[in-house]
Amino acid sequence: MKNILVFTLIVVFVSCKQDKKKYQKIDFETDYLFNSEIESKIQSDSMKNSHFGDGFKYQIGAADYATKGNYKNALVTWDLAMGTSEKTYNQSQIDSINKRYKKVNAINYITEQAKQNQVLIINEAHHSSMHRVFTKSLLQNLYKIGYKNVGFEALSIGEDKDSLLNYRKYPVQKTGYYIKDPQFGDLVRTALEIGYEVFSYEDATDSNGTEREIQQAQNIQRIIEQKPNEKFLIHCGFGHAIEGNYPAWGKAMAGRLTEFTGIDPLTIYQVYYSEKSKPEFNHPLLKALDLKESTVLIDGDGSPMKYEYGESFSDVAVLQPNTTYENGRPNWLFSNENKAINLQLNDIDISFPVMVLAYKKGEDITTAVPMDIVEIENKSDSTNLALRTGEYEIVAINLDGNARKFQLYVE
Repeated sequence: MKNILVFTLIVVFVSCKQDKKKYQKIDFETDYLFNSEIESKIQSDSMKNSHFGDGFKYQIGAADYATKGNYKNALVTWDLAMGTSEKTYNQSQIDSINKRYKKVNAINYITEQAKQNQVLIINEAHHSSMHRVFTKSLLQNLYKIGYKNVGFEALSIGEDKDSLLNYRKYPVQKTGYYIKDPQFGDLVRTALEIGYEVFSYEDATDSNGTEREIQQAQNIQRIIEQKPNEKFLIHCGFGHAIEGNYPAWGKAMAGRLTEFTGIDPLTIYQVYYSEKSKPEFNHPLLKALDLKESTVLIDGDGSPMKYEYGESFSDVAVLQPNTTYENGRPNWLFSNENKAINLQLNDIDISFPVMVLAYKKGEDITTAVPMDIVEIENKSDSTNLALRTGEYEIVAINLDGNARKFQLYVE
């Protein structure tokens, strides 16, 4: 696994072996939605919410797009939910920022700092596959320095808990709603392949606010107490990675964990400076920096720039360069040893559009989280799948439910 998350992509369509004459007609069902189905769902009356208004339906729509691997539409739809604005620092402010801070590689910096900690907590926005890819890029380095356990907020709990996950070594559809995103699925899969013990910690009482933060922290506390000499990586959503006094909840999960265990976690905040659907909507700090890789800003005293909100904070803010796209796919998909696979489906005997789902050979295609998903509008379009070297089963299914399967080997 590479030690940096690279955001500059030179696309090379890697050779792969595919016998075009061996399409197999299969009975296949999927819960992944076509783009048109997501848009219809957004506009349906059932998506209205009296508290959040239209913002609620766009939040759900953004999560649906992220779940099927459509990062670009996820960003656009999330911005419709949350609103956008254009703010820019003047040149004097930009010069001051670049003079004050040194830019360092985020993966290297976090790895070095994590050596001094027992618990590392990193957050994500639930519409951002990029955040999941970044956490995945940390896994190998953290494992080498003693992190052997990883907790995911997104893992299903209670009656829906995937009790066979650590035995099976790959996620399935019931593993967790957000984990259906191929990039989240592969984050979990990669953790298992490396040798991590994966565990859930979400509150099972269906509470929210303060009580949820307390229950999450207590659940993690119990796991830590079972393995007092081991290190833990926690991947959570949004504000749960905040320490200190948090206005809405008193304390967030990270702060409660310190309260209950006495452990001061290393907290990493990915969300606040996340890119928007258009560069002009980005935070002015992100626009002021010419970023080439995942970055932490270090001041003259050697301290990292934190995320701060009133009396609350996270230890390290991570900033990412703007995504670029090749055939509609984000450039960062082609990191972590992924290769761009250009498949042509112009000889397939079903109508378009089709959804193309790539499954790792040996995993159950009826239940597994795919390695990648691409929706193809026309027969003339190519897939540009992001896959590692290995054997795959590829399923192409259209809106009518007609499906074909074929084998693929990526060299």
